[in-house]
Amino acid sequence: MIRVTAFRWVTPFAQGLVRDLRVRWALEEAGLPYEARLIGPEDQGSAAYRRLQPFGQVPAYEEDGLAMFESGAIVLHIAEQSEALLPVDPVERARAQTWMFAALNSVESAIMFLVRIKLSKAEGTGAETLLTMAQDMVRGRLAELSEWLGGREYLEDRFTAADLLMATVLEILRGNDLLHEVPSLDTYRQRCKARPAYQRALAAQLAAFAENAPAGGG
Repeated sequence: MIRVTAFRWVTPFAQGLVRDLRVRWALEEAGLPYEARLIGPEDQGSAAYRRLQPFGQVPAYEEDGLAMFESGAIVLHIAEQSEALLPVDPVERARAQTWMFAALNSVESAIMFLVRIKLSKAEGTGAETLLTMAQDMVRGRLAELSEWLGGREYLEDRFTAADLLMATVLEILRGNDLLHEVPSLDTYRQRCKARPAYQRALAAQLAAFAENAPAGGG
């Protein structure tokens, strides 16, 4: 049985964003059963978990003696087993894999840079300049992505693991005006999220959070 680590609970701000969702979604698309191993802060720092996930993060992935970490690598591993996530044609497969890396390297890195600046709540002229720079960087990436999509429904000819990753990356900007400035990308994100496999994956993640919520919701 495939096992995926996930947090027992996170604050509402992060619910639906924790990266085990990407792996759950990929497994749902591929039709592969799995079980979630729920962990908390006490597990993250343990020697046993660090042997599985050196950085103490989620998700970690276990399958018949194979242990992996990093959501992108895990999604790629799952996708390589499923035509639903990667085309059989070598050229089409390579294109989809290229967009998988683009989602994580070119787009997510810019978005996370902005997120970290905003979470720091730094003040002063220097902080404002850095925030403006980060926002402009994200705007640029979103504009380039929107231009590529054009009238396409997906990054390539059909939904692939690349769209799965890109949609979860764009989800980080939910509620942010930067995403709403590019309606085509917001529509693309919602199109991907409407897939039944995503809905099942999200429901499973949120169910664990609901079951393990602290008194008063934290």
